[in-house]
Amino acid sequence: MALVFFDLDRTVLSVNSGRLWVDHEVKQGFLTRWQALRAIWWIGTYHIGFTRMESLLEEAIETLGGTLEIDLVRRTEAFYTAQIDRTYRPGALEAVERHREAGDTITLLTTSSAYLCAPVLRRLELEHALCNRFEVEEGRFTGRPLGAMCYGAGKVEHAQAFCERVGGLLSEATFYTDSMSDLPMLEAVGQPVAVNPDPRLRRVAAKRGWPILDWGR
Repeated sequence: MALVFFDLDRTVLSVNSGRLWVDHEVKQGFLTRWQALRAIWWIGTYHIGFTRMESLLEEAIETLGGTLEIDLVRRTEAFYTAQIDRTYRPGALEAVERHREAGDTITLLTTSSAYLCAPVLRRLELEHALCNRFEVEEGRFTGRPLGAMCYGAGKVEHAQAFCERVGGLLSEATFYTDSMSDLPMLEAVGQPVAVNPDPRLRRVAAKRGWPILDWGR
């Protein structure tokens, strides 16, 4: 059994779900234009590896304080059906099936929320997602994250803890991603793979001899 980790945005999916979610929330009246512009700027710089995402994530989670969890579940499910379900990369679906047939343990490893991961897990028929989770008390969000942020070096922390739970070595695992921001995780695994990589990751992958794949749109 091998451990295999998949990034979500622009890796398994051909789109940045965070960017689409911001547009969706503005149209639904849950974000102001200023909040949207700020989020879009952070997301753009995050995907080329030029910023720390933690502060934006913390701000986003804080804005949920007092919101009913069930409301976010419904909004996310509707968003997924309308805008995400049609955006899986063909090569990603093939890779998931290939690893499933090999008996590998397949895990999403993403900065996205557990609420977006839920329909993705159903679509891919997977069990495991390491992602950002939010604290809930009496059915409402407190505005605080639950556990460490799953971003950058934080992804390594989540993945290492998962390896310890299921049995396995991170140094023998495979990780697929598009983003330079995932360099810590790529360096931690035995089989790093760049998928439709951003320009900086493409240069690093080529220099280090890592596989570079095109999974289509």
